[in-house]
Amino acid sequence: MACAASSRDGAGPDQCCAMNEAQTQDRIVGGMAGRYAAALFELARETSAIDAVAADLDALAALIAQSPDLARLVRSPVLGAEEQLRALSVLLERMGITGLAANFVKLVTANRRLFALPDMIRAYKALVAREKGEVTAEVTVAENLAEKHRAALEAALRSVTGKAVELRVQVNPAIVGGLIVKLGSRMVDASLRTKLQSLRHAMKEAR
Repeated sequence: MACAASSRDGAGPDQCCAMNEAQTQDRIVGGMAGRYAAALFELARETSAIDAVAADLDALAALIAQSPDLARLVRSPVLGAEEQLRALSVLLERMGITGLAANFVKLVTANRRLFALPDMIRAYKALVAREKGEVTAEVTVAENLAEKHRAALEAALRSVTGKAVELRVQVNPAIVGGLIVKLGSRMVDASLRTKLQSLRHAMKEAR
């Protein structure tokens, strides 16, 4: 559902952003990965460990994204569960990931579902965002965001959505324009373009 279409139907841009985000979260949480994530989320809520588990999973997801060897280990259909479990147990210990997050990763591995772990982590994060009434924005930048630019981007997105915004930032030097922002299932619309354009100029001037 595009915001332009929603505005014609009487829904404002803030309502549209909220609907798009909710629909995206529902899609993420659906399916097998969503079921695993939902079970983890309920356990984390019962033990007041939602944020701690999220931090551990974030760290693990970041490492998977950065390490081709680890990504192969996670996705390999050839390696047995025991071999994957041994390798991951050592890794989790080195990273200081224990408790619920570690047990979850080990269970997923033992059940031969490790290939879906990145999707499970995304689904868990979607549940956390929904619980907190947050909006998740996927941001691609040509170079690392300075703290002041990150704060400016968060403020711009918050002014449009009316909600707290969690930024998921990826660096890709090849992108054109230096900054791409996606809210939920859509790219940002005209209501944000002016603010983002100003931020692009600020980032260029800061080099």
